[in-house]
Amino acid sequence: MNVTFFFYVVGILLLTLGISFTIQSDLGTSPFDALLVGLANHVGFTVGTWEIIIALIVIGCNSFLKKQKPEILGLLTACITGISIDMWLILLENLFIPELWYSKVIYFGIGLIAIELGTALYLHTNIAPIPVDRLTLIIQELTRTNLFYSRTFIYLIFLLMALIIKGPIGVGTLLIVCLSGLILNYFMSFTRKVLDHV
Repeated sequence: MNVTFFFYVVGILLLTLGISFTIQSDLGTSPFDALLVGLANHVGFTVGTWEIIIALIVIGCNSFLKKQKPEILGLLTACITGISIDMWLILLENLFIPELWYSKVIYFGIGLIAIELGTALYLHTNIAPIPVDRLTLIIQELTRTNLFYSRTFIYLIFLLMALIIKGPIGVGTLLIVCLSGLILNYFMSFTRKVLDHV
């Protein structure tokens, strides 16, 4: 259990570090994170606070789709994620803000890999998935497709919402929509082998 919890925490920290890197890259974030940043910029509160608020809404949607009680533990993960995003953003702002195009590309690349590796790690621990990731798994189950299709579908919905709220949509957003499902699929099989061995 201690090893499982360790990988859960490492996964969340990697995921949120990756989110913060993509936000700082200024090349565009994932559609979900673009929605959070857009809400933070135009409505108020921090990016992490919006992570928690949206998580509450998605928990309700998941409960409806699965026809079961709301997964309140998912809110715990969302709270840890929200706090971690705000923490990483503060740290990165104080350390280095990329201004040249190649440093932005490096930041984005690191962010994309960290997001998918972190997501795969913490999902395999089966400790309270973030509500949006739970939604991905529910849609995968309901449609009987793979993670690539379900994740891409969810990203397209959030992309529309982010466009409405004027979140940071860019070339990076398009790359995330196209590649994140494939990268996550790869890391899910990779981390399964590693965690099963451990």
